[in-house]
Order: sequence, then structure tokens, then C-alpha cells
Amino acid sequence: MTKKPQKHSAALGFIFVTLFIDVLGLAVIIPVMPKLLETLGHVDVSTAAQYSGYLTFTYASMQFLFSSVVGNLSDRYGRRPVLLSSLLGFGIDYVFMAFAPTIAWLFVGRVIAGITGASTSTATAYIADISTGKNRAANFGLVGAASGVGFIVGIAMGSFLGELNVRLPFMAAAAFAFVNAIYGYFVLPESLAAENRRPFEWKKSNPISSLRNLGKYPALTSLITAFSLVYIGQKAVEYVMSFYVTLKFNWQLKSIGYLGFFIGIILVAIQGGLIRYTIPKFGQEKNIIAGLLFYTLGLTLIAFATQGWMMYVFMIPYCLGGISGPSLQGMITGTVSAKEQGELQGSLAGISSLAVIIGPLLMSSVFNLFTHKNTTTYFPGAPYILGALLMLLSTFMAMRSFKKNPSLDAKQVEPTATPTH
Repeated sequence: MTKKPQKHSAALGFIFVTLFIDVLGLAVIIPVMPKLLETLGHVDVSTAAQYSGYLTFTYASMQFLFSSVVGNLSDRYGRRPVLLSSLLGFGIDYVFMAFAPTIAWLFVGRVIAGITGASTSTATAYIADISTGKNRAANFGLVGAASGVGFIVGIAMGSFLGELNVRLPFMAAAAFAFVNAIYGYFVLPESLAAENRRPFEWKKSNPISSLRNLGKYPALTSLITAFSLVYIGQKAVEYVMSFYVTLKFNWQLKSIGYLGFFIGIILVAIQGGLIRYTIPKFGQEKNIIAGLLFYTLGLTLIAFATQGWMMYVFMIPYCLGGISGPSLQGMITGTVSAKEQGELQGSLAGISSLAVIIGPLLMSSVFNLFTHKNTTTYFPGAPYILGALLMLLSTFMAMRSFKKNPSLDAKQVEPTATPTH
């Protein structure tokens, strides 16, 4: 009777590492990106931030196009082969990125990374497969914890290895991906039973159709909108922070690394520990509202930081915003059957990818607009004010959803029937 929980525990550990590597691959380039782009493109920090937005746009576009395909493939063939294949793809991509000679080659690398990065939808579907109503939100907290650890290691690797050589962090990330693929081959069981699989359908793999599939759950429209706005708002921190502190406080790679390490520790403590207390104690609805308000406060404070040490203090309320994520995803995920989890997660990953398409490009453009040499209004904190406004709007959207659907916090929502064609 104890074998199943043990298998689930090992599988969750593997999924944790897989998601960790996914985030690590993004975080590892954050501290080195200003230096790398300034060197390869012979540009200043403000222009380098704009290039960074374009690179992320390329990466997210590929994720958007392929996340629903990968999610549907996992519904047909199972989660295990898709996850292992994606990890191998990650490793190959990082090796490729390590030797990119020009900015143009970085764009090619981001295309490959976007396609392989679509494995997130399968990893979250795996969590949904082995979770019950009672532990669903807590297990999704692993996603946040993995993000925290990946952020710690990625920022640290990018900062400290990057001082030796800007290529070394990518080589280390490749090693992580290959090692985890080998580990998963021996320990990862398949989570999707044969009777819960369904034929692969290209129609459902179309990213636009995938987003339309969310229309089957009208009770969640406002909540999914809030989910999207949160993802966009977060990009001010995730993709502009290194440029912000480099320009405003003249920080070097080590200073960025220390801040990233601090952020990661806070995120792990919150996602891996605090939410396991706050969700059962206060419920998902209160966690979502409180988290979104913490995000709003943190982003506002960051925008007006005047000294470097303030970044550490102001990151605490921002990171506390992370208590909203697992509850948001757990609440949304509880609406569909096991047969459709891959499809749902592909749709949510599509939304996330759209947010990454819009968010970094938007935030880096705002940063460039308020920091370039000829600007009439110099204000590096502008992206954080925009992020705070988006978080505040998402709070209102979530509250609207709860008011219209008071049973969301306690029960799974039954999807409405859709006509067949």
C-alpha cells in the first residue's frame, strides 16, 4: 500500500527538478544578459534592455506555438516520454547557446529553447494527474518552489560563473538538463493511465483553438484574466531587474547575484513552506487576494527605491505575492477531468507564453522609453509602476470572479457542455 505514495514522491521530486531546470535556463541568462548584449551588440544598457525584450519575445512566441502541441501529445502518449524528450532538447539548446557568436545566434537559440520549454504544460499536467482535491494546491506549490530554487541557482550561476566567462553558465545549465534526463529515465513512472489517454487532434493543438477551449469554463473567465495579468506584471522583475539595478545603482554581476539569491530563498520559503500553512488556514480565495495586493505593494516600492539596500527590503512584499500563484492554478486546474489535464495545461501555458510575449517586450520598451539618452522624463522605475497597476487590476478581476462564483474556493467547478461538431 505504500508503493504508490513512494512513487508519487519520487515523481514529484523529478518534476520539481524539471521545472527547476526550466526556470534555471531563463534565470541563468538574466545577470549576464546586460554584459553579453552590450559586448556582442556594442550598445548601452538601455538599448541592451530593448534587445533582451526582443529575445524573450522570440522565446515566448515559440512556447505559445508549441505548448498546446506538447500538452496534447502528452495526453496521447503519456507524460513520461514527452518530459524526457524535452529535457534532452533543453540540454542541446544550452550547449548551442553557450557557443553563440553573435546576437543573431542568440535569437536562433531562443527559438530552440522556446520549443523545448513547452514541456512546462506536461510537467504541470503530471502534477494534476497525481494530485487530489486536498493536496492539489499544495503540490502546485512545488511549481513555485522549483521556480524559487531555479531562480537562486540560475542567478547565482549567471552571476558568479559569468564573471569568469559569460558562456560558462549555459554549459552548466546543459549539464543539469542531461543529468536530469538520465535520472528521470530510471525513476519517473508514467502518471497517465491508458484508459485516460485520448487521440491526438491537430485541431486541439492549434494554440488559438487551445485558448478557445478555455471558453468551456465561463465561470473562470475573470480568474483566467487575472492569471494572465499577473504573468505580465511579473515580467518587470524577471526580465528588467538586472538592467534596472545596473543602470540605477551601477551594480556588478556579484551584486545582482546576491539579490537573486536572496529572492530565491524567500520564494522557496513561501512556495515550499508558507503556503502549506496559509492555504488550509485561510483558503484559496484569501491567498489569491492577499498575494495580488502584496505584488502591488512590492512593485510600487521597487519603482521608487533610492538606494541599493532597499531592493532587499522591497523584494519581501513582492515575493509574498507568490502565495497567490498555487491557489490560482490549483483552483483553475480543479475544473477538468484527468483526460483533459494536458489540454488544459497546454492552454494555460499558452496564456503564460502570451504573457511572456507581451510582458518583457512591454516592460523593456517602457524602460528604454524612460531611460534612453534623449528622454524627456527620466524614470527607470516606470516598468514597476505599470506592473503594480496590472496587479491591482488582476485583484479586481479575481474579486469579481469570487463574487459571481462563491463556490470556487471550496468546490471544483463543473465545465459547461460545448456542442460537438
